Amino acid sequence: MTRKLYVGNLPYSIHEDQLRELFGQAGEVETVNIITDRDTGRSKGFGFVEMVTEDGAKEAIKRFNGHSMDNRALTVNEARPREERSGGGGGGGRRFDDRRGGPPRGGGGGGGGRGRF
Repeated sequence: MTRKLYVGNLPYSIHEDQLRELFGQAGEVETVNIITDRDTGRSKGFGFVEMVTEDGAKEAIKRFNGHSMDNRALTVNEARPREERSGGGGGGGRRFDDRRGGPPRGGGGGGGGRGRF
């Protein structure tokens, strides 16, 4: 088992020190990282806690999965390895309502998008 835990459904108002204190009840905490929106700086409602020992991680899952915090039931489980992400797509290009004529062409510039379109 890994010592890194995913913590979901966090209240948006929580701070890393509060999460560290909570998980410290299960064992020694190595790192806490609440994921924030890069544009607004606001919490995305999830984060990661890395415990010093596997036993601490197991205890934290047992204690805090389903634990109510500000009327939100936390989801705590073993963090999965980060998946490789392809390099972006999207961005730049012409719009379909472009009035310069010719077929719409994607392309050019941008990048870094999620490739949804």
